[in-house]
Amino acid sequence: MSKVYGVVFNELNKKYYYESDEDLALDTLVIVNTERGLQLVKVAEVLDKKIEEDLDKIERVATDEEYDDYLNNLKDADRALKKCIEFAKELELDMNVVNAQFNLDRSQLLFNFTADARVDFRELAKRLASIYHTRIELRQIGARDKAKEIGGIGVCGGELCCLRFLKRIDTISMNMAKNQNLALNPSKINGVCGRLLCCLAYEDEAYIEAVKKLPKVGEKIKTKKGEAEVVSVDIINHRGKIMLNGEKVDYDFESQE
Repeated sequence: MSKVYGVVFNELNKKYYYESDEDLALDTLVIVNTERGLQLVKVAEVLDKKIEEDLDKIERVATDEEYDDYLNNLKDADRALKKCIEFAKELELDMNVVNAQFNLDRSQLLFNFTADARVDFRELAKRLASIYHTRIELRQIGARDKAKEIGGIGVCGGELCCLRFLKRIDTISMNMAKNQNLALNPSKINGVCGRLLCCLAYEDEAYIEAVKKLPKVGEKIKTKKGEAEVVSVDIINHRGKIMLNGEKVDYDFESQE
């Protein structure tokens, strides 16, 4: 019976799940087939239950020679990154090269880069191909993808969600911050990537439902002590402040006392 294993790439903590008929221990180095060809990864989790999705199979346990190739590829990719940055400057290309990655058999060398506009990198690709004699791919990524590639610590103090567990990055809108009554201060609602925090989407539906049961700021409400105007609303605790008889007081919208 197949077991499900969570594996990590390049020492990053985000797990990808594969199946195998073998019994594999944690930290076992294995070979998986990806859209970029064969990759060496490490088993980081053994699951006791099946995941309800079709999973690719782990090809095999990595050999010592393949691990040596992997280490050499990391060193060569670092040198390739520096060379790519050097060529980009010489060609006056307005781009920021983030990283470089060989696949295991070196049939492809991938460079991820960010840029504010489209970049004509054909000459850059030619120069790189003349040195490394393999298929060169230059992929333009966004600010969120860059954070996912290089990792980091979020404003919450935890490791970035996009690195740890997010399989896809959904559209995040300013309305999500407004729904939560957050101060629209970029330093508070933007992540390390400079874009709106992904976690704004996690509880957005719950906030939308909660707000339906609460009055809006400026709305007139009736209390046991008379009519009052809503000054502020704490969505989570269903409390807020009201102006009652010329005095600002705390108010519980649930108990209506």
